[in-house]
Amino acid sequence: MCELHTDTTILISHDASESPLVSQNLPSAPRLSASLGAIGYADTDVVADLYRLLPPEGVKILLVLFLSFLTGLEREEHKTSTDRYSFGGVRTYPLIGLIAYGVSLLSGGQVLPVLVGFAVVAGFLLLSYRHKVEASGFAGITSEMSALTTYIAAALVFREEFWIATTLTVASMLLLELKAALEGLTKRIAPEEILTFTKFLLLSAVILPVLPNQEFGPFQINPAKAWLVVVAVSTVSYGSYVIQKLTKGQGGVLLAALLGGAYSSTVTTVVLAKRAARENRPHLFSGCTLIASGAMYLRLAGLVTLFNRNLILLLGVPFLILAAAGVLGGWLWTRMPESHTGPVAREFEPKNPLELRSAFLFAVLFLVMLVATHLVVTYLGKAGVYSLAAVMGVSDVDPFIMGMTQAGGTTTALTVAAAAILLAAASNNLVKGIYAYSMSDHKTGIQSLTFLAALAAGGLVPLLWLAR
Repeated sequence: MCELHTDTTILISHDASESPLVSQNLPSAPRLSASLGAIGYADTDVVADLYRLLPPEGVKILLVLFLSFLTGLEREEHKTSTDRYSFGGVRTYPLIGLIAYGVSLLSGGQVLPVLVGFAVVAGFLLLSYRHKVEASGFAGITSEMSALTTYIAAALVFREEFWIATTLTVASMLLLELKAALEGLTKRIAPEEILTFTKFLLLSAVILPVLPNQEFGPFQINPAKAWLVVVAVSTVSYGSYVIQKLTKGQGGVLLAALLGGAYSSTVTTVVLAKRAARENRPHLFSGCTLIASGAMYLRLAGLVTLFNRNLILLLGVPFLILAAAGVLGGWLWTRMPESHTGPVAREFEPKNPLELRSAFLFAVLFLVMLVATHLVVTYLGKAGVYSLAAVMGVSDVDPFIMGMTQAGGTTTALTVAAAAILLAAASNNLVKGIYAYSMSDHKTGIQSLTFLAALAAGGLVPLLWLAR
């Protein structure tokens, strides 16, 4: 006599239901079908039908065998490619998986017996590794570690953690199969670059989460938001830095100008001006200087979008027009014929933008700008904000502009904040033109100053409707 089990939709007999093997929590057919579909089975209906035909634990055992066999197959291929002793293959790994599943089943899923079984398997693996070392003098331990991963994956299958078990197996196989590519990274990535990325994680994943996300004091300083600004600016600079490192020796000075504009348009302008002083290529270097300032507007557009969506509605179109004018206009100017021709290689290597001292200095400057903006708005009004924007263009405009993204719509009207950002960027372009004129040869300097002054003037045009 049979009845329909309401939880699993599996037909089982009364006698079978009394078995401890069936009394475990059974996985639902839809859940298992979805998990198997995620690892490559397109027809999940067939999987569901197969599930109903097999014994209650049958599909789980098949999944254990399937996952462990994949790892064993990869290790078997590795074994045939070397003459040295190597642990395991297409039989050993499925056996380890079955042991893990059997221990989990007999213990009713209790953790302690599973851990004891894990320790026993690890002991045998240790003996295998000892034999390998004695035989070859030196040996890796990845095969033994993948065997332990197989054990864990099988135990997870018993607990119906199908997605986690599959993910662990796939990740293990990728790490095993991509050995040459992963080890090659150590030759391509310098130790200081690893330290740089570690600093990025320190700024974004360690410091940021522990800062309080609430406002303090009369100036309404929010430490979490302030540090988030530091992380965002550092991320943009770091992204440009990484791309410049990856494209080292490629793309010439044009690509260096474009990426440099996203990194720091002021630094890029100074570098190009000094280079132009010893190269008789005025069209190339003045055009690249304009490209760097055009890329600056793309950088600013991204940062403003992250922190003030209402503000970017006012500045989005002007930023895109100015960026297109700078990048496209500069590129067209570099195509102009010159007396000297030939490729000009990249020489500028950007400095690490994630120095902790620089990050903390930026945070201090940002907070100073927030306080200064609040005081200027309170005591000097709109004219004071515009004057501060013009003055800040002489130095790094990022702290002031990011301060405006926080003040816009709260302590400062959106139109005033938008106008101040445009004014600061225009002022910075004019200052960069002066830098280019003073540091490069006369012809390049005149062209660079003219282009950047024109870009600065174009950046002031939106003020005509923002002032209404």
